[in-house]
Amino acid sequence: MAIPDAGLVIRVARAADEAALTRVEAAAWTPASGFPSVIERVNDPFFTFFSDDNPPGTHLVAEADGRVVGYIRLRPASRLRENAHVLAVVGLAVDPVARARGGSKLSLRVLGTNEPALRLYERTGFVREGTLRGEFRIQGRYVDDVVMGKYLA
Repeated sequence: MAIPDAGLVIRVARAADEAALTRVEAAAWTPASGFPSVIERVNDPFFTFFSDDNPPGTHLVAEADGRVVGYIRLRPASRLRENAHVLAVVGLAVDPVARARGGSKLSLRVLGTNEPALRLYERTGFVREGTLRGEFRIQGRYVDDVVMGKYLA
């Protein structure tokens, strides 16, 4: 799928994308994004982007000028048939991509301390659906996990 105005091509990831996606993943996790354990994991020389739980087919890749510049991981929010219309998003959601994958709603979770991400998601139409108080303990303090959603229909 091409998004001409943005100069992007969105496609399903391939195994050959692993090195590029590993670079994207390592660049995305900084001290400002939280989760020191994830930062350590993605900077480990033996880190692999794809796994049995996250094979290439669960990722959509954004390409600009033939170069991988980002990804989104879309999965069912749960294994329940009654929840099959909800796709869980890790990362930035892009409406045309999710529609092409058959979803009618996007859901995501973001740290309550990540104000830039919260503002970005709200500007793109996501609404706060709930807060998991003190869901994470990061560097000695409890951090909320904010659940957000956006209907695509």
